Amino acid sequence: MFDPGKQTNPEFNRRVFVGIGAGAAAVGSTIAGVLAQGEGFGQPHPPIVPETDPTIRIEHPDFLAGITAYAAIPKNATASTPGVVLVQHIWGVDATIRDDVRRFAKEGFVAIAPDLFSRMHAPLGDAQTDYTIFLPYAQKLDARQNTLDLEAAAAWIRKRAGVASDHRPPKVGITGFCMGGTIALQQTWKNPKPFDAAAIWYGDVKDQNAAAIAIPIEGNYGARDNGIPAAAVQEFAAKLKVPHDIKVYDEAGHGFFDDTRSSYVASAAADAWSRTLAFFRKYLSA
Repeated sequence: MFDPGKQTNPEFNRRVFVGIGAGAAAVGSTIAGVLAQGEGFGQPHPPIVPETDPTIRIEHPDFLAGITAYAAIPKNATASTPGVVLVQHIWGVDATIRDDVRRFAKEGFVAIAPDLFSRMHAPLGDAQTDYTIFLPYAQKLDARQNTLDLEAAAAWIRKRAGVASDHRPPKVGITGFCMGGTIALQQTWKNPKPFDAAAIWYGDVKDQNAAAIAIPIEGNYGARDNGIPAAAVQEFAAKLKVPHDIKVYDEAGHGFFDDTRSSYVASAAADAWSRTLAFFRKYLSA
């Protein structure tokens, strides 16, 4: 299990302690633009896309026994609107993940994050800095159950569109951060059928069968990640047989997209978000 708190050399951490107001107001331009400014980031802050955003609506689906989920849907969504299943990081479906769900909805995707810790009644991860609180829950996760939960989340997106769980459109992508990136990456070769593309954020490439990955894949990694060597990422990418876009950011370490924690790196976060959107729009279009 990776240590999210020690994956990046502290001297490279980005800390910004100024007001979030200007950055949040700029969301009308682009989310990537707000991420690039990095104002108020590197610590807990108001969301980039609030739940009250008039262009989206929030749902809390209960689609599988014992599990809850957080979802956001564009107000103008149709039956063919593509979807994204977002796999939580070790802090669960915390404020960061919920904001990420809303960001995808703001960008035109039906997005859902199933809470894989639901059955274990884990504490809320909002503003937590000690990841070890969540280690016992992460260690109890079962790979088979994860697959069933993520399949159910993809099926929920298609059920919302009024079609069968294997119907296209809508196409559905999978994405995830850190622990969630590793789980999402496993789905691309162990259980790719529900998904049409994947975007992986610093998911561990160790023990992954790159040659067996069956859907287009995009990856976002940091060269200063002490737990996932850049050479290992490059070796993984070289074995891929599907369309792919794997990028290692020289200036970034582990967790560089999490703008509520000190690992945040604005330049890498903004570019990776833009690349992820472009990749999903290409491979999830009807």
